[in-house]
Amino acid sequence: MKGSERVNLDRAASIRLMFGKISHRYNLMNMVITLGLEKKWKRYVADIATSSRKGLLLDVGSGTGGISMEAIRMSRFFSVISLDFSLPMMKMGRLRQREAGVNLCSGDALMLPFADKTFDAVTSGYLIRNVSNPLAAFREQYRVLKPGGKAVCLETSPPGFTRLSPIIRWYLRSVIPLLGRAVGRDRDAYGYLAATTESFMRPDALASLMAEAGFEKIWYKGMMLDTQMIHVGIRPDCNKLDV
Repeated sequence: MKGSERVNLDRAASIRLMFGKISHRYNLMNMVITLGLEKKWKRYVADIATSSRKGLLLDVGSGTGGISMEAIRMSRFFSVISLDFSLPMMKMGRLRQREAGVNLCSGDALMLPFADKTFDAVTSGYLIRNVSNPLAAFREQYRVLKPGGKAVCLETSPPGFTRLSPIIRWYLRSVIPLLGRAVGRDRDAYGYLAATTESFMRPDALASLMAEAGFEKIWYKGMMLDTQMIHVGIRPDCNKLDV
């Protein structure tokens, strides 16, 4: 095994362990650190993904199923599969998802256990910054989408250079880790999540990555002082990556 492959495996194992540790307070912490707005953003993701009003949707890195549940609420004509590699996270949302009709699947975002051209839409929330190979993750989403299918990605975005940037950085570096200790009971985990937000790629770089994976008609929208971004891309009917 190559050194880089070993590093990627070790990182994946560490992230899986981290999300397992914080799973019991994950939803509460997200509500606190996003000032209660996370549900609204996930509802927006689901609304975009289910705009065709019928089909099959895959929610990758679904965690406790926030986007999956919103997608079911948006359209009763959509079937939803919720996939994550952290069993503790999935268990936290298992009951409500099953009651709503969401299908659960354990799997890796870099090796999706589905055939080519299966889904009408693929969503993800705060997934890409935690995978070892973001391009491979987008290529897998592209692979399992039908031609004309839509990928909708909710991610954090590093603070830009505005008058509010110092306040945003202070919030990321100081407030979130403190909230992680007081509310989430794990300062280190939320210190990591805040750090990955600050060091993550800019929105235009993420859009370029989606284009490299094969997506077209890419657009993105910023929220909460542009610290949160929704990216949307379409798998075209014909593309050189199909052959």
